[in-house]
Amino acid sequence: MRVQMLGLCRFSYLGGRGFQVSHQTVSERRAFLYDPARLARRWHWFENVTLPGLLAQTDQDFTMVLMTGPDLPDPYMSQLRELTEIAPQFKLALIPPIEAHLDACMQAITPYIEPQADVVGHFRQDDDDAVAVDYIRDARRDFAAMRPLWKQRGRLSCDYSRGLVLKATQKGISVEPRIIYNAVAGLTIYLPPDAQRSVMHFPHWKIGLSMPGVNMPSKVMFVRFLNHDNDSGAIGAGYQWDVTDPDWRTLLAERFCIDLPSLEQAARAFALPGADRPRWGV
Repeated sequence: MRVQMLGLCRFSYLGGRGFQVSHQTVSERRAFLYDPARLARRWHWFENVTLPGLLAQTDQDFTMVLMTGPDLPDPYMSQLRELTEIAPQFKLALIPPIEAHLDACMQAITPYIEPQADVVGHFRQDDDDAVAVDYIRDARRDFAAMRPLWKQRGRLSCDYSRGLVLKATQKGISVEPRIIYNAVAGLTIYLPPDAQRSVMHFPHWKIGLSMPGVNMPSKVMFVRFLNHDNDSGAIGAGYQWDVTDPDWRTLLAERFCIDLPSLEQAARAFALPGADRPRWGV
């Protein structure tokens, strides 16, 4: 059977709703999102946290829709276009500001849904988080065992809940091993291709209201990266897992192709505290 893996990554998308940091006007939001210093930081984290693991996937059969506005400033627009030329799995969706955020997300992904697929594995990829290099392979392979459960409702979530939380401040990078239930990274929503829904239609923190779910905690599968520009910065429900004498540098390099020393250097260079959000880092 054909399991399409379809991701959505919003890179500084200029639209309404869908975010916890709100603005009164589109002009205010544009000024916030397109601030040169902010965009420089966002691109650095995207390039050094998110992209390495995606480009190194052991199963390259996936589609990642990069959703942004048609007026995203250069050099970032040009760099996104260049990425789609280098890696054909990446598709650029230029969506004008739309107040109804779910409609905007559907407009971005609809052209890339394979109608002939038996099931579509939707996943949301925030532009400063990461998935492990075997995420696509496992999410496709593991569906075979979950298929009877999926058939009950035509909806199913699979949560790879073991991961790492990285916090970037002016002091550098801290690493915390966490089990997080239904975090954004490492969460797959399986739907029929004609469902007319995206991963964004099902808030991850209350996914159990919408569908049955399977928890797969055995492998380190995601990085939740907390930094000054997070929209929320909340870690999510869960707890620490024990590790003796951790070698975070090696683990991050092997599982996510992330260079921890370079992240440390960048965090100190940006010299910013955690974001001013009520639950940042909690």
